[in-house]
Amino acid sequence: MLTSIQSPSKISLEEFLLLPETKPASEYVDGQIYQKAMPQGKHSTLQTRFGNRINQVGEPQKLAFAFPELRCTFDGRSIVPDIAVFEWSRIPLNANGKIENIFQIAPDWIIEILSPDQSSSRVINKILFCLKNQTKLGWLIDPEEQLVIVFQPQQEPEIKENEDVLPVLHVLSDLQLSAANLFDLLSFN
Repeated sequence: MLTSIQSPSKISLEEFLLLPETKPASEYVDGQIYQKAMPQGKHSTLQTRFGNRINQVGEPQKLAFAFPELRCTFDGRSIVPDIAVFEWSRIPLNANGKIENIFQIAPDWIIEILSPDQSSSRVINKILFCLKNQTKLGWLIDPEEQLVIVFQPQQEPEIKENEDVLPVLHVLSDLQLSAANLFDLLSFN
């Protein structure tokens, strides 16, 4: 669940960014601070294993990289996607070629994993906000229902389940999997 942290009045994005980080992370949306839900077993497993799978395909050829729980601040909001995927050429680097700490751009692919009791409408709002800011692909993964809602610019959302093939970023075309393959990552047999 993403809960609002009550404050007497709205604060600015700049004031929010000066606050200490929280665990779980807090996000800034329209002057309000919302704390993300603490990840549970399915959420944590999918976040770790799927993020690693993306990086196994994207990192060796410098195509893309998946960052878990990375703060992205852009267009007046500061969000922390469960997984933020950036195409390699868009990863912010300093003059020495080292990664920057602060990302002030939207991810190319936002992946959110629904936790029990989490508001799906708030998560969908976050994905739609990213799509309006040049994100190319959004997934809302529901581990309980074992389905993925796929969001793409100028298209109706699609529900993918079972053997439905899941779309990925174009640069990651070698990463082919179905919804069933994704949820197989939850298995410890």
